[in-house]
Amino acid sequence: MEVNVTYETQHLWTTWFAIYLYLGGLGAATMTVTFLTDMYLKSHKPLAIWGALAGLLTVGGGSALLFIHLANHAAVVYVLNPLAIFIKPDAWIAWGTQFISWMLIAGTLYVLPYIAEEPLFKRLPVVGSLLQTGILQSFARMIGNPKGHQLLGIIASLSGIGVAVYTGLLLQSFPAVALWNNPGVPILFTVSAFSTACALLILVIHIFMGHNERDSLLRKLYESTDLGLIAVELLIIFLFYMYLTRGSMSARVSADLLFHDWGWLLGFVGLGLIAPFLIELRSVLTHGQGHNRLPTIAAAVFVLIGGFLLRDYFMAAGIYVYPT
Repeated sequence: MEVNVTYETQHLWTTWFAIYLYLGGLGAATMTVTFLTDMYLKSHKPLAIWGALAGLLTVGGGSALLFIHLANHAAVVYVLNPLAIFIKPDAWIAWGTQFISWMLIAGTLYVLPYIAEEPLFKRLPVVGSLLQTGILQSFARMIGNPKGHQLLGIIASLSGIGVAVYTGLLLQSFPAVALWNNPGVPILFTVSAFSTACALLILVIHIFMGHNERDSLLRKLYESTDLGLIAVELLIIFLFYMYLTRGSMSARVSADLLFHDWGWLLGFVGLGLIAPFLIELRSVLTHGQGHNRLPTIAAAVFVLIGGFLLRDYFMAAGIYVYPT
């Protein structure tokens, strides 16, 4: 019996959803890397402040975008309830909401003692007045004790990892689209999230921090880490190509859309992966000798652009296949 099939690009999750996934993963990974660096590598107050603020702003922005696009805004009450993950444990949006909520709460509390001591924030209107109140100063000292502070950092970091993984699990749970419904998606999105986080922190170091030896060592650490993550990401993309071109009709159509599109090949693979990989490889091999800020900043920007393009193209190449 002859069966004709047709395919259609999904139109529900488009660029706005790619922005949400991008900002959520980027912000969560940024906070995780920031707090783990501050807790276990070298206590670094400026990095903790600016890295945490960058993470909070990106996650907050992504969450606000998702809320705006909800069909039923009142429904958010159900997923904000911690019991939602027990009532419906297969609902990844409930898990993601809990991870985001705990990360934002613990992350804000972790950085509060640092901000409360920083003269720059005390000079800000409204914020400065609040920071200098006796109640807030006492609260900041209380949560700033070593054990409590570390516990907050651990909660924020674990929740941040959960958010980064969740952005991929959310797509994987969509069985009708072969491009999304495979175990490689959470791995790819998690690796990409931490790669873009390293890139963002490199920019944070260049913009908000000094250029002393300690900051230089941090930059080199993030460059080396990002180099390894990009290498893993390139391998995953190759495996995706092999999987898609030998998979179902939906998978093959998605592969055709992606790997015959110059925006994907030159924009994501070329500019977002290969170009920063080569720039960072040169920096690592030369041990940063004769360091020029421009290539490092350019590589970080390329990685951030590539992270968004990955998610945007994944939305655009989501294909349904059905008999006609």
